[in-house]
Amino acid sequence: MNSRNLILIVVVAFIIILGGCSCFGYNGMVKLDENVKAKWANVQSDYQRRSDLIPNLVNTVKGAANFEQETLTKVV
Repeated sequence: MNSRNLILIVVVAFIIILGGCSCFGYNGMVKLDENVKAKWANVQSDYQRRSDLIPNLVNTVKGAANFEQETLTKVV
């Protein structure tokens, strides 16, 4: 082999290795991005669940307040 073919093979191998590394890097970034989106969806889901539970909490407190008021009225 002459030196020109050897240089061409080295350059092509370098380009292939560089392309492979960039593909793995891109796939890793996409994986991390999807992970972040999934975690944020879980946070939003928890916020929505808590928001949905607030009316139940308010009704429970109102019921307890009425019970305490009736008990106090009967005692006095």
